[in-house]
Amino acid sequence: MGDSTTITLRIDSEIKDRLEMLAKSTKRSKSSLAAEGIEEFVKREERQIEGIRKAMASLDRGEGVKHDQVTEWLASWDTEDEFPTPTAE
Repeated sequence: MGDSTTITLRIDSEIKDRLEMLAKSTKRSKSSLAAEGIEEFVKREERQIEGIRKAMASLDRGEGVKHDQVTEWLASWDTEDEFPTPTAE
């Protein structure tokens, strides 16, 4: 885990009980399970934020697809005349 530090947080008592049961079942500490969960949460949030940042930059470059085009495309799904996937103009 490398350098580690201690934090204090409040969680719902039901979550605490579930964490204790999981720790017993897996023969791991509550602390290691919580640290792993927080790490995965942080990674997921960072990926989301980076994805949003990239999407906003692509829109700033004019690479977006107009809402009306997407709406028409979605409405055509499962019809005989399904439209091709719209692209940026």
